[in-house]
Amino acid sequence: MPDSKPRVALFVTCLVDLFRPSVGFAAVKLLEDAGCAVEVPGAQSCCGQPAYNSGDRRSTQAIARQVIAAFAGYDYVVVPSGSCGGMIKAHYPALFADDPATAEQARDLAGRTYELVSFLVDVMKVERVSARYDGVATYHDSCSGLRELGVKSQPRRLLASVEGLTLKEMRDGEVCCGFGGTFAVKYADISDKIVEEKTDNIRTSGADTLLAGDMGCLLNIAGKLERAGDPTRVRHVAEVLAGIAGPALGEPGGES
Repeated sequence: MPDSKPRVALFVTCLVDLFRPSVGFAAVKLLEDAGCAVEVPGAQSCCGQPAYNSGDRRSTQAIARQVIAAFAGYDYVVVPSGSCGGMIKAHYPALFADDPATAEQARDLAGRTYELVSFLVDVMKVERVSARYDGVATYHDSCSGLRELGVKSQPRRLLASVEGLTLKEMRDGEVCCGFGGTFAVKYADISDKIVEEKTDNIRTSGADTLLAGDMGCLLNIAGKLERAGDPTRVRHVAEVLAGIAGPALGEPGGES
């Protein structure tokens, strides 16, 4: 009897691969629990967003072609990052406006690509998870996930099913954390001021844990909290939903 499970390719992302592999393992667990057959294509690389943000169209196109080839043939491509997912879904097709054949391939990939939690809720119709997390959390909505992919209610719906977890909304939860990819490098002083306001809002929320769905935001916020000596735990939402234990970002052993 043929396997009827949807064939899902996990786009791991650079930051997950280099700094937080546990997010990748959490994503695999969540997808498999939802009934997916998960594969991790070995030929995958960066989504090309750093080059894109820097205005290097030629390098971005070369990277995008590699990604398109690596993820051909899968039913879905799932990304535990709103920024990488947004790059593929919102920007790849426009990259090849002067190359109709590749543009069509890019549109095909974009149509199959989803951010992790939105895929679980909107496509696989997951309503709850079997996980426990003892703590009070607040949630940061990353810019790309929110504005390019419409990720807002989905993580909150699944977090509501996590035993022991209380979710408190912070002030200006939808406001940028200041990372913005290369923005934090080009405009470090402005970026630092933005993330300072974000961490102030995290503290006043009364939460002991900060959750988000994008590693860029999480690393930026965790770094600011750590430099201030703030004990707030920082985790990717997938880790909590999957019940993956281990050090939080910024704690000893929390970054790989």
